[in-house]
Amino acid sequence: MPEHHLTFLSVSVALIVGYLLGSIPFGLLAAKVGGAGDIRQIGSGNIGATNVLRTGRKDLAAITLLGDAGKGAVAVMLIWTFFGRECGAVAGGAAFLGHLFPVWLGFKGGKGVATFYGVLLAVSWPVFLLAGATWLAMAAILRMSSLASLTAAAFAPLFAFALHAGTSVIILAVFMAVLVFIRHKDNIRRLLKNEEPRIGAKKAAAPTDPA
Repeated sequence: MPEHHLTFLSVSVALIVGYLLGSIPFGLLAAKVGGAGDIRQIGSGNIGATNVLRTGRKDLAAITLLGDAGKGAVAVMLIWTFFGRECGAVAGGAAFLGHLFPVWLGFKGGKGVATFYGVLLAVSWPVFLLAGATWLAMAAILRMSSLASLTAAAFAPLFAFALHAGTSVIILAVFMAVLVFIRHKDNIRRLLKNEEPRIGAKKAAAPTDPA
């Protein structure tokens, strides 16, 4: 493959295309088209798959999960094809930002977990597998989706470093991990107070949404 270098044009295209793809609100669209109403008026008001699941429609939640993960992966692969791996990582970061702060929804988006994994899958599938295994292990042991997501996000940069995934992937993993923690600030407060609901438990207070 020809070697690509970062240029103002390539980075600009990566940022714009990545952000616009990431801004597609699959949860909102799936719920509306599927007849479940405005997902922002349900549960936590989040547009992620976890909140879509609160409508009782597993099919719509699955569509949301695949869409949110897929848009991150597509952004990376599309830009990577034309401008190289480093620009692909830039596009992945932009897609992640787009999901968190979509221009179409007044910059009020999801928490980014599904898109986080979609981007990781595209830039480095071994890092994706290790981060996914971390989530599964934490969720199985502690039964807390948010804590599992936070742990996987925290370890992703370490996995990228240990696997020699490349500087661009390490920086991208750190960038996404920091934003995952910022977007989960309410969950972190509840975790510190031992008030975070466990997977499968009925939520007596305001629901949380790790997606």
